[in-house]
Amino acid sequence: MIKTLFISISIFLNNLSQFDISQEEKDKLVAEVIRYVLFKTHQNSGCPIKRDELTQLVTKNYRQRALPALVINAAREKLSTIFGYEMKELQRSRPSSTNQGRTSQQSFADVKSYVIISQLPADVYRKYVEDVNTAHLTGFTFVIVSIVYLAGGKIAEDGLWHHMRRMGLYENEENHPVLGNIKQALEALVQQRYLQKDKVNGPEGNTLFYELAERALDEAISKKIKEYISQIVQNDGASADVE
Repeated sequence: MIKTLFISISIFLNNLSQFDISQEEKDKLVAEVIRYVLFKTHQNSGCPIKRDELTQLVTKNYRQRALPALVINAAREKLSTIFGYEMKELQRSRPSSTNQGRTSQQSFADVKSYVIISQLPADVYRKYVEDVNTAHLTGFTFVIVSIVYLAGGKIAEDGLWHHMRRMGLYENEENHPVLGNIKQALEALVQQRYLQKDKVNGPEGNTLFYELAERALDEAISKKIKEYISQIVQNDGASADVE
């Protein structure tokens, strides 16, 4: 890892000479991007940060076109080697109805964004980093994403609420003892890009669907969901055998 870091620094310094800025200026830009990413992640409960936001941090004082990419890459490297976070790039996914040429509720330009993911082993993260006060939100996210996954990656709004009501989560509930406003908790999953909403025109009018978005489609998340579902099926089978 140390050898890789030295190679990355060497390449970065070579590239830096092309932009007519000092090492000190570069370090300040990288630090500013890192501070912004960490602050926004905490402030917005893990919502993705658009690449344009990071680009503007660099271009507000510097006009070199390729400089933002260089600074963002350096920030990603430092977040990984010093803070233990992967700054993962997300490519905004499009709802299936958009791919079929139907009208959709949202605008779906190919917007790049980033989220930070801990690189610590799961047991170490749970012991030293994980906030027990937000564990219920992680559980809620996992369950809702699993429901949509089992529905084939897409489910009508009425169908999703049907499953949620079976768990005691109601759309008109604003003071749930754990989740608070249930509609807002569900909307947060859209803002965090675990889900996306898609309004489809049909013979009976508009139908709102919830569909897996890029974070839920991530290979690591999909693997955990499959393991979780497999475990439930095995437990159900064991219970049936006992009965």
